[in-house]
Amino acid sequence: MSIPWGDIATYTTAGAGLVISIAAWRVAARSAVEAKRSADSAESVARIERERWHSDQTPVFKATLERQEGDRAQLDFQLVGPLSLQSLDRIEITIANSDDLVRSAQLAGSRPQAELDAQVWGPWRFGASADGADTTGKTVEPFGLKVGRGRPFALERTVPPHWQEGDDRMQRWAEQFRSKPVRLLVRCRKDGVVDPWVVPVDVELPPPLPMVAWG
Repeated sequence: MSIPWGDIATYTTAGAGLVISIAAWRVAARSAVEAKRSADSAESVARIERERWHSDQTPVFKATLERQEGDRAQLDFQLVGPLSLQSLDRIEITIANSDDLVRSAQLAGSRPQAELDAQVWGPWRFGASADGADTTGKTVEPFGLKVGRGRPFALERTVPPHWQEGDDRMQRWAEQFRSKPVRLLVRCRKDGVVDPWVVPVDVELPPPLPMVAWG
């Protein structure tokens, strides 16, 4: 019986080629996995660095309130830092509720949600027709600021909602928010930065003006 050396050589060559192909595929697959891991790692590091930068650049605001005559006051709003931020291109201020109550139209006997949301539940609101304030007195027109600069805003005392009744409604309303701060929610953006910053700012009320005693 003759040995088919030619066939054996052919099979051997084919087998060797298959082994080489499998080895090459494994190397390519391993390289692809390593490349993906490297890319994922680089993206993870870049994301962490972006988040760290964004956190480090969180704007710092200072807001003070100065009472004026009657039911008027002035809010002095300052962008004080960080210095590396340099400026903000768009700042949106909203006066939020001064208390932590949740007012929902789903509660029995409640007013429509639109009316509840339109009411400023706190001691002060932006003055009507001043600084581009909306009809509710909750917001003003967006604006920009450089670090170290600020601007004033006119405020007026809030009044109880029209559905509250009683001859003492004004007194009860004033007592409800007498010791509550003005809470601001500041949403701001800088050109070239994708994510905005949302910063809460509490404005403590100054002590009442001293009474003048007349002799």
